[in-house]
Amino acid sequence: MIKTLAVLLLAALVAAMVYIRAAPSDPDRWHRMPESVSDRDLEGGAMRRVEGEIAALDAIIRDTPRTRVLAGSVEAGMITYITRSRVFGFPDYTTVRQDGEMLEIFGRARFGKSDLGVNAARIDGWLGQVQAR
Repeated sequence: MIKTLAVLLLAALVAAMVYIRAAPSDPDRWHRMPESVSDRDLEGGAMRRVEGEIAALDAIIRDTPRTRVLAGSVEAGMITYITRSRVFGFPDYTTVRQDGEMLEIFGRARFGKSDLGVNAARIDGWLGQVQAR
């Protein structure tokens, strides 16, 4: 009985991990920004509004491990990226929009209620790299 329960639990865990990695990312759902963006941390993400150029930030983000473009382009003035966690592959979505001379950045977790500050740290790290250039 315990062995069967352990096998079922392991199968459920594997199925959940496969779903997390294979779940489709719909650009219509994730390639959008909230109406207003300000500098603040959220329970499951973060927002930043800073002076800058989208092309410079795009180059840094594209060099980030486990990160790819979901939708958008520098020319369109808005790009959404997916960055996956190292071990389990949890996806986080970051949308960057050029608004005049300002960059608006919105990073959020897809799964779970809290991202434990990961999105804020990632965004702040990218912005630090832009300033260092």
